[in-house]
Amino acid sequence: MAKDTFLNRKITLNLKGELLDLSRPCVMGILNLTPDSFYSNSRMSSIDAALERTEICLNEGAAFIDIGAYSSRPGADEVTTDEELKRMIPAIEAISKRFPEAKLSIDTFRAKVAKESIEAGAHLINDISGGNLDEQMFETVAALAVPYILMHMQGTPQTMQQKPVYKNIGLEVVNYLAEKLSILKTLGVKDIILDPGFGFAKNTTHNYQLFNQLENLDVFGLPVLVGISRKSMIYKLLGTTAEEALNGTTVLNTIALQKGASILRVHDVRAAVECITIVEKMQQSRN
Repeated sequence: MAKDTFLNRKITLNLKGELLDLSRPCVMGILNLTPDSFYSNSRMSSIDAALERTEICLNEGAAFIDIGAYSSRPGADEVTTDEELKRMIPAIEAISKRFPEAKLSIDTFRAKVAKESIEAGAHLINDISGGNLDEQMFETVAALAVPYILMHMQGTPQTMQQKPVYKNIGLEVVNYLAEKLSILKTLGVKDIILDPGFGFAKNTTHNYQLFNQLENLDVFGLPVLVGISRKSMIYKLLGTTAEEALNGTTVLNTIALQKGASILRVHDVRAAVECITIVEKMQQSRN
């Protein structure tokens, strides 16, 4: 039976002095400043395109815009720090100027990119590596005093899908996150969001086993982000493509909300907002 966890969760994030209430789930819209992200429609090749994408996401109800300048799809090409910054910083500055109300999440595993992005106007850091790919990341986030999205992954984007193995994926992800949380809290990081890392160092079976155990993350009492939008765990299972995976994404986002997800990271903001509205109404109707 689905649980009413998200309706009872009273959690706020401090975004540079402004408190965001996560007692009601919200949506994070994806904005990729990369030429090789797995879903072609999410690639923004210019500042004007990034501004247009941001406006669409905000108008459709996104609480966050997640900006990435390094593709983390399996087998993605390596991008230098300088190139990542060259893509990232002008976009942050332009978006912050045009849409000062926008809350910007920065999808990076590099401490230097995180620091310069926050200084340029961003609000939180989304690190796919859980601090494993840059030993300075945790200390940098602590010094910046910004929220941090802690994700589970093994290896790197170039190696993560090379025969990943788990004995008990649900337990292993919980243990991994617990270890990282201990370090972050010791450093004084106060606002942490958990991401189990669907599609990162996990095959299709792993992904669904982990999804089925999503409630395990309730033990931490922290907001949970689910990012399954148009991923291969959907389209490979259904024998389609990323471009045809919106319906499958909506199904899993609905289940994720019923299992207590606080944030849905998606390409299609309006569809995810509608999921939240409907699931919330269903939950309220039980009372």
